[in-house]
Amino acid sequence: MIPDKIFKQSIRRYFKCIAPYMEDDSVSEIMINGPDDIWIEVGGKLKKTDATFENNDDLLGGVKNIAQFVGKTLNVLNPRLDARLPDGSRVHVVIPPCARNGISVAIRRFGEFDLSLQKLIEFGSIHPVGAEFIDICVQMERNIIVAGGTGSGKTSLLNCVSAKIREDERIIVIEDSQELQLQQPHVLMLETKGADAKGRGAVGIGDLFHSAMRLRPDRIVIGEIRGGEALTLLQAMTSGHGGTMSTCHATYPDDTLRRLETMSMMSNVEMPLAALRSQVASAIQVIIQTSRFNDGSRKITHIAEVLGLDTNGEYQIRPIFVFRNRGNDPDTGDVLGEHVAVGNLPTFLEHIYERGINIDERWFQPPPDAR
Repeated sequence: MIPDKIFKQSIRRYFKCIAPYMEDDSVSEIMINGPDDIWIEVGGKLKKTDATFENNDDLLGGVKNIAQFVGKTLNVLNPRLDARLPDGSRVHVVIPPCARNGISVAIRRFGEFDLSLQKLIEFGSIHPVGAEFIDICVQMERNIIVAGGTGSGKTSLLNCVSAKIREDERIIVIEDSQELQLQQPHVLMLETKGADAKGRGAVGIGDLFHSAMRLRPDRIVIGEIRGGEALTLLQAMTSGHGGTMSTCHATYPDDTLRRLETMSMMSNVEMPLAALRSQVASAIQVIIQTSRFNDGSRKITHIAEVLGLDTNGEYQIRPIFVFRNRGNDPDTGDVLGEHVAVGNLPTFLEHIYERGINIDERWFQPPPDAR
């Protein structure tokens, strides 16, 4: 590995053609599809740039410099790389022969986090009542999964949701690469570690979750569940450790539960499907679904409660709030629609009252035209 100062100088040398985008807070992602095909994402929309690298060797020198910085190997035998830059940006690289377009790089940028549920309300991403209900779910220590597709804003939304955790709680955060930016005073950050060139020393999310359970957490927040560690998460949630939060790639709430089920099967523990489904349904209590729309906007499309399994062993999901999409404005192309209640009261309403939390049952009444 090489020192930060020398690495930053190398980055400026090798990546000088994209330096303006690396310093522009409005750019959320930089995508390099070979030395002369560079795109950026601004405001949720893709835009091709005029930037080019001088030649392929210039780009190759840059990505190999990144690999050296993080102590990993990038070559024909190891053509893929996950890394993080000193500014917190996440980098993924694929080189030939796996990358047919040439050296392919995606740089996901994370500026200083200043988003909140209040700002999401101002952006039209969520209704004030929906934001208030999420706040109550956090206070009630419900196990929450934030789900959505790639680029739908899952991590940003999880940041907003986790901001509602009380400041007197001890929070342990587990991530593959640091993206979450919790603002509470008592936060312990854990990060996975890849294997060395000989395949030794790997530390995965499941390993860190095992450690987290022994580090006296009040809350555990996991950046994203991607594999067999899902089963460890579910078992912790069902063992009385409430208020755990994570994200998951999925398009709809029922897809979220099925994906968690599938990932749990990737673990080394063999379990009958019926028992596994029962664990998933018992562990996950609230799903917050987010999506990126064709106008580049990101909105919360579902806030739903998980009720368990029905008599046929299928997941029961109780939607509380949904986004009703009315298409696009013919002039601006903006997505039209509104967040509405669907008429279902949360099943833990009585417990909310017992905790003395202020809640109004009228929040959950659907608008007149939806009845």
